[in-house]
Amino acid sequence: MSEPVTATETLITVVLGASERVDRYANMAVRRLRSHGHTVIAVGPRQGVIGDVPIVQQLPPGPVDTVTLYIGPVILDQWRSALLELQPRRIIFNPGTEHSAFEADATARGIAVEVGCTLVMLGTGTY
Repeated sequence: MSEPVTATETLITVVLGASERVDRYANMAVRRLRSHGHTVIAVGPRQGVIGDVPIVQQLPPGPVDTVTLYIGPVILDQWRSALLELQPRRIIFNPGTEHSAFEADATARGIAVEVGCTLVMLGTGTY
């Protein structure tokens, strides 16, 4: 189970499925998270940059507060064990990324699971 994050630690959000394409929701999420003051690590299939955030190809070593998903279930299966080992506090399954077996595995490991839209959550203050 994840250790609670103290107020002195920086909360990190990983956006998995990041792209330089401005029409992609992952790109919008990186920019919106940054505009709300969040520390973001963008992980995608190709190097690039979104605003001031470089796109990398690997998950960070941790600790991570939130992973927000922008990849489909087939590709998500390739990341599944690494995400569970990362042990974030929560994983957000954005529309189109739902994966009931992975959601169950994450919950069993004490990772909070939210099925929702990061952009809507930021807009409504529920992030």
